[in-house]
This record gives sequence, structure tokens and C-alpha cells, in this order.
Amino acid sequence: MDIGGIQPQAGSLHARPAGGLRGAAKVAAIVGLSVVLFALGAVGLWKHGGAVPASQPIEARSASLPDPVVVRSGSLAELISGLQARARALPKDWDALASLGLAYVQEARISADPTYYPKAQATLQRSLQLNGATNFNALVGMAALASARHDFAGALAWGHRAEALNPDNGNVHDVIGDSLIELGRYPEAFTELQKAVDTKPNVSSLARASYADELQGDVRGAIGIMQLAFQSAGNAQDRAWTLNQLGDLSFNSGRLAQAEASYRQAIQTDPAFVPPHAGLARVRAARGETGEAIRDFQWVVDRYPLPEYVIALGDLYRWTGQVQAAARQYGLVHAEEQLFRANGVNMDLEVALFDADHRVDLAAGLAAAQAEWSRRQSIHVADALAWELFANGRPAEALRYANLALRLGMRNALFFFHRGMIERSLGMKTAARRDLAQALSINPNFSLLWSKEAVRLLARMGGAP
Repeated sequence: MDIGGIQPQAGSLHARPAGGLRGAAKVAAIVGLSVVLFALGAVGLWKHGGAVPASQPIEARSASLPDPVVVRSGSLAELISGLQARARALPKDWDALASLGLAYVQEARISADPTYYPKAQATLQRSLQLNGATNFNALVGMAALASARHDFAGALAWGHRAEALNPDNGNVHDVIGDSLIELGRYPEAFTELQKAVDTKPNVSSLARASYADELQGDVRGAIGIMQLAFQSAGNAQDRAWTLNQLGDLSFNSGRLAQAEASYRQAIQTDPAFVPPHAGLARVRAARGETGEAIRDFQWVVDRYPLPEYVIALGDLYRWTGQVQAAARQYGLVHAEEQLFRANGVNMDLEVALFDADHRVDLAAGLAAAQAEWSRRQSIHVADALAWELFANGRPAEALRYANLALRLGMRNALFFFHRGMIERSLGMKTAARRDLAQALSINPNFSLLWSKEAVRLLARMGGAP
């Protein structure tokens, strides 16, 4: 199995599902797959579009949110309590402090409570003060913390320091690869993630390989490799996570029945895992079952108020004409943004997309997108900057970034919709019809806010989805 055109090394995984493997793992989102928690053992993890169970270390999606996951926190709470007691009894136990810092990062992610990040930082720094020479776990913890705060340059630097201590650890290659993906340094990322697959072909590395294919437009290959990840999963949490990823891959490629089946199987496998419940809510919204979708998203938000889910609930209220209810959800999004920022999390990408979609505070949204682009040139940041430039009445500049967003060949319906709208505003009717039709061909239900608008505009332009 080779990633991004890299040839497999001796001992690498040679199984190659239909469609092939051309890249690294999941952001967005697998920023969703960017938290590396292998020091904690089988604590479990989550997903945005993103992370995998800590028993099989990682982040992501993102991806894409980038990446968030939700599992039972009981065992993690017990772990934290035990590590805290050990730290009090043995304040110079640097290894226990490193594990505690990692656990705080995990708790922040699974509870959507960013106040754990400063605790994690202080604990990991204390561990490194006690042992800065051979403290592999604390270095990994600092990489995980930086990634969770969307500081991907910082995560890469910490990851390289950890790699210098243990270059044969596949999980280190995972976190370095995740950081490179988020920074938009794709060839380097694919090389790093190839090392992870060659070193340890497990749920974590296979999930990243699946995302690599998705990034490069090979959805069939991405599904095949995620199925391999499912087969290699060693516990219910890992299986539920991979099933949810399969549901997302199906939903994002317009296959509602397959998506629903995967989400339902994930819930049966681990009922406490929240993301597949959100997936079912998306399926219901796509089918026009708005009442049921609102009910389901409210259930999700009550348990895990990730901004992604709060926005979806607000958009559903808006779509059904419940303006005040929508405003309450959007207000919660801004409150969460302030809380995350106060605890060191960079929210510029999320703010830019939200503001452009909802046409609020466009100048601030554009500034946020430009600031994020100055830090990292990923395809997702390029798309956000293109959409913000368009919303601010600068379509000629926007087109450049819309083209950059599609440079890997990713079959992302929203990317094509954004470029189609930009092209339409520039009078590029043929190109606009092509891209709007492509968006609807990939996924007719790509957005609560924009799918119907794409259909309407395409019909006015004489095209057909």
C-alpha cells in the first residue's frame, strides 16, 4: 500500500482495496484525527470529521473540525482522578504528569470544554521541567495540545522533537503527518503517513490513508481503506468510529441509504458515541424530515455542544422559519467561540466560514480567513478565504483561492458550489454551470443553506443537476 505515490517499504501493508491508496489520512478534518493519545491506552476518542479512538492514537476531520469525538468519559474521569492522586503523592513523577497532561487534552476534546487546555499545558510543561531530555510522552502531549488548539506549526515542531527520541514510533509519524496536512504541505504529509502505514498498519494509520484518498478525489479507495480499518478495529469504540467515518464518506458522496446504514450500525455498536446520531440527523434533514432532524440535533447538542452541531441545529431552525430559535443557536456559537479563544484555541477558520455563510460581520470574517491563510495554506483554508472574499464583493481575488481549494482533486461538493458561485458573479456562465452541476452531482444535499439555492440557480442558467 502506498500513499501519495510513495512506494511501499519492506514489511509494509500490501493489501490494496479497489480504487487504490494515493494519500494520507483524515480534518479536517482529521484534525479530527490529530490528537495523539497512545500513552493513555484504550481510553477511546471521537470524530468531527475526525479523530479516532485513543486505543489507536491520533486527531481530525478535520478535517476538518476539525476534529472532535465523543465517547463515554467515565473511564477517562477515573484515569484523571488516579493520575491526579499520583501527582500529589509523587510530585516529581514526570511520566505520570505527562500522562495526566494528555488526559486533560482528551477530556477537553470529548467534553467540548476548552478550560482543560490550560491545565494540560501547565501539567505538560511541569513534566518537561522535570525531564526535558527523554520525556517522549510529554512531547507527544504538547503536540496533541498544539493540534487541539489549531496551532499546527507548533504541533509539527513538538512532533519532530518526539520523533528525534523515537523515530520508529508510527504514531509520531501520524501526528507529524496530520500537522503537515493541516499546513497544506501535502507531499511531505503523504511521505510521513506512508512511514506510519509501513511501521504500524492499524486503525489510526489506515484512517489517515483513507482520508488521503478522499483528499485526492478517490472516494472508492477511501471507503475501501476505511473498511480495512474497521476490520482491524479491536474494540467497540474503534468499530463505531470507523463505521461513522464510512457513514460520512457515503453521505458526502450523496448515498443516503448507505450513510444511514453505517450510522445505525455505529450506534448499535456503541450507543454512547455521539457523532453517528448527528449523522442520522443530517440524513433526516436531507430527506426533508426537518422535525425529526431538529429533535435529533437537539439531542446531540444537549450531550456534546460542538460548534459544528450547534450551527447545524441553528440552520435547521432558520430553514424552517424559526428565526428566534435559530438566533439562540447562533448566539451560542459566538459564546463558544469566545470560550475557545480564551483558552488558547485558534478559531479563525471556523469563524470565517460561519460569517461568510450567514453574512454577518464580513470584514472580521475576511480578516480571520486571511490570518489563517498566512499561517497555513491547506485546501480547506483556501476554500474559506475564497468564500469570504466572495462574500465581501471581491470575486476576482476569490477565484484564485477557489481554484487552489480544488488543486488536489477532492470531490467536495461545497468547494465546487463556492467556485460556481464565484464564477457566476464574474459572468463565467459555462464554468459556473459546470461547477454548480458538479456540486449537486457529488452530493445533492451538501448544505442545508445552499443546496436548494444551487438547484434554483442552475435551473435559471439552463443547466441540469
